[in-house]
Parts: sequence; C-alpha cells; structure tokens
Amino acid sequence: MNADGRKVVLAALAGNVAIAACKLGAAVLSHSTATLAEAVHSMADTGNQVLLLVGMSLAARPPTARFQFGRASERYFWPFVVALLLFSAGGAFAIFDGVAHLVQPRGEVPVRSYSYAVLGVSLAIEAASFRVALRELRKLTAGRSLRRTLLEARDPTIPLVLAEDATAIAGLLLALASVGASQLTGKDYYDPIGSVVIGVLLCTVALIIARITHGLIIGESATPEDQARLVDLAAGVKGVQRVVELLTLHLGPDDVLVAMKIAFAPALTVRDVEAVTNAVEARVRAEMPRMRRIFIEADSQGDAP
Repeated sequence: MNADGRKVVLAALAGNVAIAACKLGAAVLSHSTATLAEAVHSMADTGNQVLLLVGMSLAARPPTARFQFGRASERYFWPFVVALLLFSAGGAFAIFDGVAHLVQPRGEVPVRSYSYAVLGVSLAIEAASFRVALRELRKLTAGRSLRRTLLEARDPTIPLVLAEDATAIAGLLLALASVGASQLTGKDYYDPIGSVVIGVLLCTVALIIARITHGLIIGESATPEDQARLVDLAAGVKGVQRVVELLTLHLGPDDVLVAMKIAFAPALTVRDVEAVTNAVEARVRAEMPRMRRIFIEADSQGDAP
C-alpha cells in the first residue's frame, strides 16, 4: 500500500492555519514569549506545507527541452528550502526573542486561563495531524524498523511533516510547562527560557531534515531491496545470462533512472538482443512502475579496470 503524501500535507496545513491563528491571538493578549514562539512556529509550519505543495505541483509538470528528465527533483528541493529557511527562521526567532526578554525582563505578566486553553486545543489538533502522518509512514515501513525506514526513505514529505508535528507537540508541552512555571513561581524568566528551548529544538530538527534532503538532492540510489528486485527481474528474462552492472538514481520519489549492463547469450543476433532488451524493460516497468527511465547496454565485462 502506498502512502499518500499530499493527504498528509493537506491535513497538516489545515491544522497549522487554525493553530497559528489561535496561538497568535493568545500571545498578543497574554504577552507570553513562549506562546509567541509557538505562534511563529505554527506560522513557519504553515509555510512549510505551502512550499511542499508547490514542490508537488512543479514535480508533476511534463518533461521539456530544458528539463528532459522532468522535474521530479522539485520534491527534494523544496523540503530542503523548508529546512533551511522556515525551520531555522522559526527557531532563530524563538531563541532571539527568548534571550531578549531574559536580558531585559518585562516584569511579572499575569497568565490568563485562555493561554492554557489555546495551548491545550493546539496540542489536540497537532496530535490529530501527527496521527495522520504516522499512519501514512507505517505504510512505508513494510516490516522494517522506523529508523531504517527513515534512513531509506526516498520521499522526504511524510518524514518532514511527521518531524514538524512531533516538534510542535514537544514545543507545546514546553510552552505549557514554562507558562505554568511562571504562574506558580511568580518568576517571569521561565517563559523566555521556554522560548529559547523551543528555538533550539526547531533548529535541531532543521539540521536533521536538511541532512536527509541533502543526500536526496545530490542523488541517492534505489533501496537495496529495489536493486535486488531489478536484478532478479532482468536475470529472469530468457536470453539474459547475468546483470553485470546496475546503477540507479532517484530523480524523485516515484521517478527512478536505471542503467544496466547485461551479458546476453552469445548466440543471440543483434535483433534478438534488441528484443530481449525490450522484454527486460517491459517486465521491469510492469512490476516496478517508478523505474521510469531504463537504459540497457550489452556488455559482458562491465567497467572493471
């Protein structure tokens, strides 16, 4: 079963729009630094989802003379922009605002009950969005561990939204704790400390997401399971002696370039080799539709020195 990245993004977008509005209103009324940091966090997350949808839309465009392999890599570029700009901008703002209020305290600020209500409602909405993303991620695991699934993921959309939601939940809990501590102790420095911790958390997640998408932009191969299946499919075609060499490259989550060097049976004519080549391509495309660009070369030696 395939995961639906667009559904995950739309669910997160709808939740973050509502949450950002609630948090911003509560921050303005309560003057809470941690709540303001969380409002900026949610606005950044809203921008994240918009950029992810932009990437999906651009990636769907057909090939052109300039982009002959299409634009599937848009789905790798825009998550990288999300990590570098929005996550980091949100984190940097939260740290700066928190430090500024630690250096120049505002004096005791009364905590209103609606601050807890807004943070609690936001936590419930984020948890619902997190469940949607987690459910779609589980479709990708296929019996693998979560860590291995994330390391081998060739579509960063669902892991990114899942990271956003998990970070948002952690940030909301931190905001609740800092607001509560300020109210209980009468010390207003707990609130900006919460803002700084939220900012550090955001920047940390930004670096993790950037590292994942960095490898995809450079060009990662198909997973070991997909490569093994490609070899089996090609080797199972009559006239193929063995697959001498296999190179793969993910242009996008569902667009893989495949280059094979195949040793054909010696008795085959040029026309026979062409027919077997076509049979290999047809079999691979039928069983693995995401292998869209297939190039096969007759070579019994490979590129060994």
